[in-house]
Amino acid sequence: MKKIITYGTFDLLHHGHINLLKRAKELGDYLIVGVTTENYDRGRGKLNVSKSTLERIEDVRNTGLADEIIIEEYEGQKIDDIQKYGVDIFAIGSDWKGKFDYLNEFCEVVYLERTKGVSSTMLRGETQKIISIGVIGSGRIANRFIPESKYVSGINVNGNYNPNINSAKAFAENHEISFYTDDLNEFYSKVDAVYIASPHPTHADYIRKSLMNGKHVLCEKPLVLTEDEAKELYSLAEEKNLILMEAIKTAYAPAFHKLISYVKSGAIGTVRDIEASFTKLMTGNFRELSAEQAGGSMTELSSYPLLPIIKLFGTSYRDITFYSVFENNIDVFTRAIIQFDNAVASLKVGLGVKTEGELIISGTKGYAYVPAPWWKTEFFELRYEDLNKTRKYFAKFEDDGLRYEISEFVSLINNPQSNYLKLNSEESIAIVGIIQKFREGHNIIKL
Repeated sequence: MKKIITYGTFDLLHHGHINLLKRAKELGDYLIVGVTTENYDRGRGKLNVSKSTLERIEDVRNTGLADEIIIEEYEGQKIDDIQKYGVDIFAIGSDWKGKFDYLNEFCEVVYLERTKGVSSTMLRGETQKIISIGVIGSGRIANRFIPESKYVSGINVNGNYNPNINSAKAFAENHEISFYTDDLNEFYSKVDAVYIASPHPTHADYIRKSLMNGKHVLCEKPLVLTEDEAKELYSLAEEKNLILMEAIKTAYAPAFHKLISYVKSGAIGTVRDIEASFTKLMTGNFRELSAEQAGGSMTELSSYPLLPIIKLFGTSYRDITFYSVFENNIDVFTRAIIQFDNAVASLKVGLGVKTEGELIISGTKGYAYVPAPWWKTEFFELRYEDLNKTRKYFAKFEDDGLRYEISEFVSLINNPQSNYLKLNSEESIAIVGIIQKFREGHNIIKL
């Protein structure tokens, strides 16, 4: 008897899951299905799982395809299970191709073609809808979005739009998504929501068109390049009862959210100063280094250090001064000093200058310290004059971290009455406004 084993979360069971189970079953005589536990899913960074382990086991059982169902509880269990059950073939979707090659030592590994354009028809209930997301853009950040989306339950990345049809085709084939197009109308007809990862100057137009076509929008930072555009588009989203969310991934990371909560609760007293830095060295033909594509350190990087400043000090500041180094019409380094009524903040960003990427929040009772790279916050300390009172906090920041913003986006779509607690429109508009001031030459001292 030839035994097959496969694993999955199987949340919101749909035809894609069922087709995979059918293909796995056809490989042999006896199919074992491993269903992950909630704890294991959390440990591997899987978010938004809506059903309990028992509910998901029952859904798999109801398909009639599993001869045996087991529970996956820990990393490395697959090897143990293959040996324990005498498995001949390990089967998994082709979107994981290569990841499980290490199991070839123990059995045959088969990557099954996944179902492209997963149907949102659920096995049980019409209330559990899978959100179909289309990606605008096919570059580096768009390519990171697809693998991260696999860790969020209740969505399916369905298609790609790019005015360059060859880029769209390559993207769709690489990620095994159901369609690609250079026709925006076709694109909008096949998706519920849009992730925009196109060059900065195109954001406003794509956001506007997406909202006018009734699509929820998650857009890469900076959202747009002017404050007026940001205000207009957030108003349009509200008018259309749609979600518009800026993808500053740090805002949605668990540890950063915890950090802001502690500081706002008064754990380090009244905050008087914030220092935040984000630099990375780049050379070559990159969008970030092109003035024509709105490149430069402030446009590309400042959304991150501005995030804790705006969240803790608010959107009303007295003035801002920029100290910058320019090369080829872009700033390769900028330090900004922002004055508030009772506090001051400074940020450093650079594409041609490197510094320590830390975050320090100084208060009247103590200070919060987040080591580099602070924008991938997974550890911070609250430090005090009495060193014995120092407290350390940890929370995972998995891989590229895009899964946290995707999870928040899905949550807001499914619960439209929820508030934008992690990054609201006023904060987003304020960040855009500061970037605009720099781009228009406000208070820039050239170094």
